[in-house]
Amino acid sequence: MRPGALGRLALAGTRTDTVRVVLTAFSAALATLAGLAALTVLAIPTPPATDDNGVRWSQQYSEALLREPGLRGGTAFALLLLALPVLALAGQCARLGAPARDRRLAALRLAGATPGQVTRLAALETGVASLLGTVVGLLVFLVARELLDRPDADGRLALPTDVLPSPVALAAVVLGLPAVAAAATALLLRRVVTTPFGVVRRARRDRPPRPWFALLVPAGPAAVGGYGPLLRWLERHEVQAPLPYLPILVAVGGLAALVGTVLAAGWFSYAAGRLLHRLARGPAALLAARRLVADPWAGSRTFAALLAAVLFGGGAAAHRAYFQARYDAELAEARSFGDIPWGDTFYLDTIGLVDLAVAVAVTIAAGGLLVALVEGIVARRRAYAALVAQGVPRGVLGRSVAWQALAPVVPAVLLALTVGLLLGRFLAGPVSTSTVDGAKRYVMPGVPLEQLALVGAGAVAAVALTVAVGLLFLRASTTTVEELRAT
Repeated sequence: MRPGALGRLALAGTRTDTVRVVLTAFSAALATLAGLAALTVLAIPTPPATDDNGVRWSQQYSEALLREPGLRGGTAFALLLLALPVLALAGQCARLGAPARDRRLAALRLAGATPGQVTRLAALETGVASLLGTVVGLLVFLVARELLDRPDADGRLALPTDVLPSPVALAAVVLGLPAVAAAATALLLRRVVTTPFGVVRRARRDRPPRPWFALLVPAGPAAVGGYGPLLRWLERHEVQAPLPYLPILVAVGGLAALVGTVLAAGWFSYAAGRLLHRLARGPAALLAARRLVADPWAGSRTFAALLAAVLFGGGAAAHRAYFQARYDAELAEARSFGDIPWGDTFYLDTIGLVDLAVAVAVTIAAGGLLVALVEGIVARRRAYAALVAQGVPRGVLGRSVAWQALAPVVPAVLLALTVGLLLGRFLAGPVSTSTVDGAKRYVMPGVPLEQLALVGAGAVAAVALTVAVGLLFLRASTTTVEELRAT
C-alpha cells in the first residue's frame, strides 16, 4: 500500500472517527503544553554567584518557585504530573467508536489489505491526530508566551517568558509524543487480529481482575510510615543510618501507593459491582452491578487518573495542615518572646498552586470519564434501544448508568483520600516548637477535614456532572426505532 493511500485511509471515516481524531489532537495539545511548560522551567539559567547574589537566585522573576534554583525541579515535576490525566484522556479517546472502526478495518481486510497494513493504518491515524495536536499546542505555547510577557512595576516576570527550551527539546516534544502514541497503538494491537469478518482478540479478559495491585495501596503508607520510627530506632541504638537507602524507602512507598491505586482501578470496579449486586434491590442497580462485573475495565484508564489526582489532593491537604500548624507555631513563638508576629506563607502559597494543579487534573480526568461513558452508551445503543422497545423505562436505564459510574468512584475516592492523607502526614511529621525555657515541643497537625471534603466532593461532583451530560446521549440513542437496526 502506497504511503499516500495509507494516509488518505487514515484520515477517512465517519463523524465518530472525526470526533475521535479531534479529541486525540486536543489531548495531545494539552500534553504538549504541560511538557513545554516543564521544559521552560528547567531551561531557566542559573546566574553565577556574586557578592550581591551569593545564593544564585534568578532575580528577574517575582515567584520564588522560578527564582530559586532548588525549587525548579519540583515545579517541573508537578507540571509533568498534569500530563498523566491528559495521557489517560488520550487513551480513552482512542477507544471512541471502536466497533465502527473495527468494521471499517474488517472491510479493508476484505478488500485485500494485510494485517500489517491494517495495524499501520490504525497507528498512523493516532500518530497523525497526535501530531496535529502537538503542532497546535506548540503554536498556542508560543502565542501565550508573547501575550503573557508582562513585567510588573519592578521589572520582574510572573512567568518565564524570557526563556525558551532548546530546539532539540521542542522537537522531542512535538515529534516524540506522536511517535510514542503511534508505537503504543501498534503495541496494543499486537493481540488483535483483524479478519475480513471482523476483529478477533487473541487474549480475552475472561477472568475477573485480581486484587494483587490493590495490596500495594496499604503497603505504600506502611513503608513511608516506618521511615520515622526506623530513623529514631537507629539513633537510639547509635547505629549509623544508611542515608541513601532511607529516602529510597520513602520514594518506593509513595510510588507503590500511587501505582497500586492506579493499576487496581479495574479491581475496584469489579469489587463495587459484586457488592452492589449483593445489596441492590432495584432493576437499575442490578443492571449497573452486572455491567461492572462483566466489564470492570471500561473507562479504567481515566478512572485511574482521577484516583491519582485525588491521592495527590489528599497529600496536599496533609501538607497544608502541616504548614498551617508551623505558621501558627511561628506566630505563637514570636509572641511569647515579645517579637513582632511574623510568619512565612511561602509554603502555604505553594500548596495553593498544588491544589490548583489537582483541580485541573480532576477536571481533565472527568473529561476522560465523559468520553468513556459516551463511548459505552454509543457502543451499546442497540441493546439500550431494544430494552426501551420492550418496555424498560428510560429512567431505569439512566439510573443504571449513574450507578455504574458512581458505585466504584465513591469508595475508591475515599480510599485514595485516606492514602494520600497518610502519606502526607507521615512525610511531614509533627511540628516542632520552642517554649520560653528553650524546650522542644512537638505538635501533630489536625486532620484537614474541610480540605479533604473539598477534594473528595469535587471529584464525585465532577463524575456526577459527566453522568448528567452522558445521559443526554442515552436519550438520543434510544429515541428512534432506527437504532434497533443491525447496520
